[in-house]
Amino acid sequence: MFGSITRALALKKVRFSGVSAFGFFAICIALLLSIPIFGILFSLFQEGQGNWPHLVDTVLPRYIYNSITLVFGVGIGVTILGVGTAWLVVMCEFPGRRLFEWALILPLAVPAYVVAYAYTDVLQSSGPIQQMIRDLTGLRFGEYWFPNIRSMGGAITIFVSVLFPYVYLLTRTAFLEQSVCALEVSRTLGRTAWGSFWSVAIPLARPAIIVGISLALMETLADFGTVFHFGIQTFTTGIYRTWASMGDHVAAAQLSSILLTFVFVLLVIERYSRKQAKYHQTTGSYKKIKSFKLSGWRGVGASGFCALPLLLGFIAPVIMLLYMHFTAGHDLTSERYIRMIQNSVMMAGITALLAVVLSLYLAYAARIERSTFAAAVNKIAGMGYAIPGTMIAVGILYPVAYFDNFLNDQFETFFGISLGLVFTGSLSALVLAYLIRFMAVSLNTVGSSLAKVTPSMEDAARTLGKNKIATVIKVHAPIMSGGLLTAGLIVFVDVMKELPATLIMRPFNFDTLAIQAYNLAKDERLTQAATPSLVIVAVGILPLIILSRRIMKSRTGSFRTTNQ
Repeated sequence: MFGSITRALALKKVRFSGVSAFGFFAICIALLLSIPIFGILFSLFQEGQGNWPHLVDTVLPRYIYNSITLVFGVGIGVTILGVGTAWLVVMCEFPGRRLFEWALILPLAVPAYVVAYAYTDVLQSSGPIQQMIRDLTGLRFGEYWFPNIRSMGGAITIFVSVLFPYVYLLTRTAFLEQSVCALEVSRTLGRTAWGSFWSVAIPLARPAIIVGISLALMETLADFGTVFHFGIQTFTTGIYRTWASMGDHVAAAQLSSILLTFVFVLLVIERYSRKQAKYHQTTGSYKKIKSFKLSGWRGVGASGFCALPLLLGFIAPVIMLLYMHFTAGHDLTSERYIRMIQNSVMMAGITALLAVVLSLYLAYAARIERSTFAAAVNKIAGMGYAIPGTMIAVGILYPVAYFDNFLNDQFETFFGISLGLVFTGSLSALVLAYLIRFMAVSLNTVGSSLAKVTPSMEDAARTLGKNKIATVIKVHAPIMSGGLLTAGLIVFVDVMKELPATLIMRPFNFDTLAIQAYNLAKDERLTQAATPSLVIVAVGILPLIILSRRIMKSRTGSFRTTNQ
């Protein structure tokens, strides 16, 4: 019925205040996806339980300090590793380069909280490493120095090891798209390879670097599992505790509003940096990339620099998880685990499908409307990726609960029956939370694919009598199949990993693999937590390999090795 109405409106070119019906529905979708922000703002005017002054006097300064410390530490770490590895694999020839150029993306498949569980089990006082130290030295615990993994430094290290691929991916793409002519000109003017890197490559890639850093920092602020497991008090843990333990939804929303300010500052910095960029490519001439051959100790150093984050963020955690699973893990074939796997796959599949469909609709609406307003609608729809899952849950539950109560009142008035919690007590609200959280990922991917479809194909379809909906389904979707598949896979993996929104909004007795891993780790059953964690990692590997291969094909030409 909805599709028939949409097609009829598209055919008749009905317009609402200068916006076509096609664009009007895009606006409605964007408003639906901005519910959390409105929900948080609305809750600020509600009367709470009086916990806010207590939070301000006791824990709020600690939340702010810890969040700022994490942001600075992770920002510095991901910049060094992401930019450094990207430059090495694009512009240098050294042992293992062809392996590293796609393998460095693999840490994105491992959620930060899974890495935290793995390292905690191995490095804690009762773990095998400290036990071996005590057996070899005869010392007791406390008589020797050993780094505490459950600390701010440990959290920063874990975040950097799994989030640096955001900077690596975008920076490597930027380096691949740069004209080699600009680099060669700098060499003819006396710049060394290192000087060309700082004076030419970095300025040209600065917008991509800033975007990658912003994504990594927003993921850091949004994390719940790692900081909760390490006992680090941040806004995400504070929001959850205020919501679950104190039962004060208003105070949780007030904490969310402060965290939203942090996110907004990051977005402003990212936008400002892009507007202030002073370096631009002015040549359309592209040549094959000349890689600088690194031999001897320089080649070994380059290989080691690329191997270290891959080892910390992927290889070591996966080996630890495999060892824990085969020694004392759970049986994946048990009825309970099969049900959790089904729940996770079902939620990820539904969300991925809806995200791709809605992204295609929104991207095409912005394309045919060709207005600043249409572009703004897509930006609103993509804001959810910058909002932590705990904030989305808090922001959704207010309006959704209000709508549930409104429906119950209407049905009791007219029919004398109560519907119960139609939305807040079902999976629909959780799917909405996932869509809000990850729509930006799908929208950006689909939008990039749509931009490659020439407008002449649309014109040809329209002259053959196809309306907008039919043009999208029969012309654009087949051409964009690769981009649509990539978008769906990325959203699928992200939903499989999502923890805080699922933890707060899941219906009663509905568990996913992420919830199972969290519950086991919370009970210090870290060995058993390896089983669901491994499944989450395994699901995330294939889409990342596909994405990496697509990026490697983004520029024609092969590498040609020259001596430095």
